[in-house]
Amino acid sequence: MHFGFGFKSSTLLIFFIHGLVFTLLLLYKGIRNEHKSSFWLAGFIFLCSMYIAPFMLGYAGWYGIKSHREVLFFIPFQQLFLMPPFLYFYVKSSLAPSFTFKRKDWLHFIPAILYGIYSLIIWITDTMVLDEFYFYADERDKDLALWYQVSGFIMMVFYLFASLKHYTKYKKKTYETVSFADSILYAWIQRFLIAFLGLLLIRILFFILNPEWANFGNKYWYYLAFSILFYYIALSGYVHSIKINLPYLPQLAATLSVDFLAEAEENENDTETIEKDEIHITQADKELQKQLEHFMTSEKLFINPNLTLFDVASKLNTHPKKVSNIINKGFKMNFNDFVNSYRTQEVIKKVISNENNIKTLLGIALDSGFNSKSTFNRAFKKHTKKTPKEYFSQKS
Repeated sequence: MHFGFGFKSSTLLIFFIHGLVFTLLLLYKGIRNEHKSSFWLAGFIFLCSMYIAPFMLGYAGWYGIKSHREVLFFIPFQQLFLMPPFLYFYVKSSLAPSFTFKRKDWLHFIPAILYGIYSLIIWITDTMVLDEFYFYADERDKDLALWYQVSGFIMMVFYLFASLKHYTKYKKKTYETVSFADSILYAWIQRFLIAFLGLLLIRILFFILNPEWANFGNKYWYYLAFSILFYYIALSGYVHSIKINLPYLPQLAATLSVDFLAEAEENENDTETIEKDEIHITQADKELQKQLEHFMTSEKLFINPNLTLFDVASKLNTHPKKVSNIINKGFKMNFNDFVNSYRTQEVIKKVISNENNIKTLLGIALDSGFNSKSTFNRAFKKHTKKTPKEYFSQKS
């Protein structure tokens, strides 16, 4: 089958093939490790590959051949209503290992289903019912119609913001619940959403520069830029899928379950009540605060690198929300910063006692409850306003 290997078609072909390869790799990771997020990312990468396919084939000369063109026109390569939900559910399943796809979630796919039916009607009408083309009488691909491109862009923007909103809530709840928040906030998700935002910005830039989306036109540079960004998403996403086999993930699934995050979302409706309640600190709160300080200093609960709000609440024989409220009101911090403040002071105390003569600073940090160098550096600077190097050089 003829394929014109020109500069434009060949470069897009490379990205297209890599997209298919990463799709298969992510599917394999998802099946092998039961990572739901890998399935969603695989679907997203596959849709990105299909998105560039008509232009890759167009530059290869396929649309110039009538027999090829009459087949390609009926294939809905650019699934602009399907990509946004895959983005959204990838974010949700990445942040909550216990995420399950519910029946109501199918609502997100109604636009894509309707467009699929529309494409099917066009195909049946033009190839089976009529002897001549009706919908494709103008010989223009319906995937490139202005209404579809604009609607797809709006839908992508909407789901991007929905994903960012979900991530923001997750980030806030994580800092309030676990002491190893920096390790599970998935900086990759932030980079993924930024990369997707880059895709949208490139899209609107080229839309302004060349709004004739019903024609193939000279859009190579847009599709090349899109391919580079989606290749970054595919490569980084696959690397991330390898890194998420961490020992604390089962604990995380229980700690930050979907239900727990949903509960946090519902609690936002009661914000005014909570704020009024936080103005007053009762005597019982003060007693609980003293108990909390006692356990942290005498038993050094913070040395546990996987310490959670639930662990502390169990120790105090009270509800996690109560402990969180005490930390927020009494110490003006979230749980993650509260625990890391004790870890930071423990590091300082050990260094001052010359323990660093037999251990490295990182070794001391790990012994004090930190689980990585980057987390230690961020927490230390946050609580002392100086980097570890700056702080200890002034003390020496």
